[in-house]
Amino acid sequence: LLRACCISLFNMQLHQVALQPLNAAPTCLRAASRPSLPARTRPACRHSSVASLKQKVVGRRVLPPSCAAVDGQKQMQAWNSQVTEGRVRNIAANEVKAMQADGWTVLDVRPPYETSKAPISNAIHVPLFIEDPDNSLATYIKKATDFGMGGWWLGGTHNIPNANFSAEVKAKLPSDARVIVVCQKGLRSLAACETLARLGYNHVAWVNGGLDTACKADIDTENGVDIRYGGIGGLSEVLGWTEVQREENPDGQVAGGLLGIIKFFAVILGIDLLVFAYEQITYLTSQGGQ
Repeated sequence: LLRACCISLFNMQLHQVALQPLNAAPTCLRAASRPSLPARTRPACRHSSVASLKQKVVGRRVLPPSCAAVDGQKQMQAWNSQVTEGRVRNIAANEVKAMQADGWTVLDVRPPYETSKAPISNAIHVPLFIEDPDNSLATYIKKATDFGMGGWWLGGTHNIPNANFSAEVKAKLPSDARVIVVCQKGLRSLAACETLARLGYNHVAWVNGGLDTACKADIDTENGVDIRYGGIGGLSEVLGWTEVQREENPDGQVAGGLLGIIKFFAVILGIDLLVFAYEQITYLTSQGGQ
């Protein structure tokens, strides 16, 4: 079990390294999958590879093209056309603070489990997706699938569209407001821009690549943490292996240094103890039935 977990985690780290561009500046790292749209001025940060436009968002994960229906691909093209045709202003994360000072309002469409980690100062929060409250067997299967597809490492859970999104936006934002729509990766906020256009908002901006492209000084948060902390979770966060955590590691140690390694083996030991306890309970139960 230990060998399998080590190999799995090593392969994930190797895959992340392989995705890093060779010509990027090393001041800060990014692990964002975002649509490839016309480039804007970026902070001096290091970004990972850009995901294909032909993707579909489910919760915090991005499904490959094979999982997306044709209608979903057409929807992505419609979202992107908002930017390419100039109906939605395409901005970089380092422009948000200045635009807020100029009267623009930030609309944060991230789910609550992301905003609670890094809430944006002076922003309005209306989630585009929310955690599925249903407790049916089908929902548990979906949650288990999301967990197995990467939630155990990246965090997040099975989400559903917020049916009250439009009503909440209209209640919190006047129709003449100038709105910057943000989310962690940039895909949900791009989808939200289309909804705002249908609601009659004519001054809408979108952060290309999402909040994961920001440096700590780009966007103020209520609790003072780096905005990228909103997008981490799962075992990678527990071990301190996310990029934002490694950046803040003063020694630049791999795997979060000694503490990260201790956490890793503690998790493995905990899993091993649970498996051992299960085996013992099963054995005792079978013996008692004989």
